[in-house]
Amino acid sequence: MDPVFRRGRRRREKAGSRANAIDLYRKRKTEVLTGKKLPEKLRSRVVRFSELAADAEAYCKTNNQGQQFDLYRIGRLKEQFGTRTALSPVKDLRDWFDNQEWKPGTYNRYKTTLSLLYRLGTENNKIESNPAKLLKHKTEDNERVRFLNQFTPRETELECLKPHGDEESRLRAVILKNYAEHMPEFEIALHTGMRPSEQYGLDWPRVDLAHNFVSLRKTKTGKPRHIRLSAIALAAFKVLQQRPVNPEVRVFVNIQGQPLRGYKHWFDPAVEEAGLRDFTWYCLRHTFASRLAMAGVDLLTISDTYGAQDNPEDEAVRTSRASSQSGRDGSFGVLFSCRKPERARNRSGRTKCHRYCHRH
Repeated sequence: MDPVFRRGRRRREKAGSRANAIDLYRKRKTEVLTGKKLPEKLRSRVVRFSELAADAEAYCKTNNQGQQFDLYRIGRLKEQFGTRTALSPVKDLRDWFDNQEWKPGTYNRYKTTLSLLYRLGTENNKIESNPAKLLKHKTEDNERVRFLNQFTPRETELECLKPHGDEESRLRAVILKNYAEHMPEFEIALHTGMRPSEQYGLDWPRVDLAHNFVSLRKTKTGKPRHIRLSAIALAAFKVLQQRPVNPEVRVFVNIQGQPLRGYKHWFDPAVEEAGLRDFTWYCLRHTFASRLAMAGVDLLTISDTYGAQDNPEDEAVRTSRASSQSGRDGSFGVLFSCRKPERARNRSGRTKCHRYCHRH
């Protein structure tokens, strides 16, 4: 069948028998008269998965705060599916996801990234559906709170680590021995409570070493946050400042001045060698909040400092309850992040941030 439709466009379709061709011809003419869009499958351009991945990479570089992690996940997906057509069978996607030894959180992050690829492809009229929607979302355990020195590290055969009986000293010893150039990253994470995307996406214009402040304009909650730097965090920033620095680029660079994309390549091996159980980079953030709680800082102030999402006190409450089991710790006795003066005034008219920052 080779009819001519509106605007003189000719379409050719196979219909089998003459009777089927007549029926299909009448159907297409009716669709034209009713204004229905005709199928666009004839001689359409083949869209590859790698093309969708390239669009997603460009989008993440422009819009995503944690782009270094998104780019890594996109790279993994492109390595596996890059040569295939864009709309891979859902079974192939599901099989690959199920074969990965991921925790539920990692699984969901990859699923979200894959959905972003297909969503952008749909918006750009390159594909018509999003097969990532058919992948089942896994339930995450967000109630778990883990912080340093919560447990005793595993026994070690390394003589240099045997004198270190607690988790923090053991981990510090391993980092200093094998990854000394990354120690400032560890100190800043432990003493500011920043999320990985906030920390590794930080630019020098957002760091005020003269007034001991870091200003985060793009955060997970969508609200800006200001973090006061402790003496240890300030010293770590000054160490980073001695590296090859362009005032307009990232704070966290290697010794050659190249921006770092993350922490997994050195932190995970360090945790394994130190013998820490079930400990991740996010546990440093929990440690920061737990030590503020053990120092007596109120939950509302911890929530502002911590940058909690959704109900702002949920994470702080969980952290304070967990940390109370380990006693009090004076190492975080000074509040490192102040609230704005016009908020949360007590009866005397003094702000809570003034009270906690100057009581020691």
